[in-house]
Amino acid sequence: MDLLKKSLRAAAVALALFAGACTDLPTGPATLDESLDGIDVSHWQGSIDWAAVRGSGVDFAFIKATEGGTYTDPRFARNWAAAADAGVMRGAYHYFRPNVDPVTQAENFLRAARIGPNDLPAVLDVETSDGVAGDALLRAVRTWLETVERATGKRPIVYTYPDFWNRYASGPVGPYPLWIANYGRDQPLVPIGWTDWTFWQYTSTGRVPGIVGDVDQNRFNGGRAQLAALVAGPRRMLTAR
Repeated sequence: MDLLKKSLRAAAVALALFAGACTDLPTGPATLDESLDGIDVSHWQGSIDWAAVRGSGVDFAFIKATEGGTYTDPRFARNWAAAADAGVMRGAYHYFRPNVDPVTQAENFLRAARIGPNDLPAVLDVETSDGVAGDALLRAVRTWLETVERATGKRPIVYTYPDFWNRYASGPVGPYPLWIANYGRDQPLVPIGWTDWTFWQYTSTGRVPGIVGDVDQNRFNGGRAQLAALVAGPRRMLTAR
């Protein structure tokens, strides 16, 4: 009996040491326990209590910065600062207008959003054609992405809907991660040009403490190690073909 107790104690110690060592190993795809969830916001959400948002378990937030060649979201500056103060990993996005010069749009974004080393890469929100489609749309999108990548040192993310992209762009835009908006599914559809998704906006009617009314909710396709790699700079993790 004493020998059995000693053996059990030794096994327990070994198991504990093994478990502790495993916490330092690189992570693979996120488990349910490690699911990283976020939101995206603009001035439409009004005044946001970012401390309450972070306290609810939100890990990251994409914040609208600009649109077209001249517009800046009136709440961007305060949301950008307050999210960081609350400990929410932040990213900034630009609403793309395909009929406006893409370099002018990139410059508008870069004036408003100063992407730092601890921030998520910039996002280009592509969900309207403004009468531009096919190769012309792909060229414009690619120009914005390349301009912002050179300026920030990080590979931007493309946000879009499957139906929109397949109808109006219908092709690859380059090695840029995908943030896909696709609701009411167990897994999102991936549009032409990508093999997997990096972020998934799975609802536009979420509810989060600190925000009055509906808010878009998102999930990251990976764990903390993968998110840290994405933040660090250009990586070919989950990229377009």
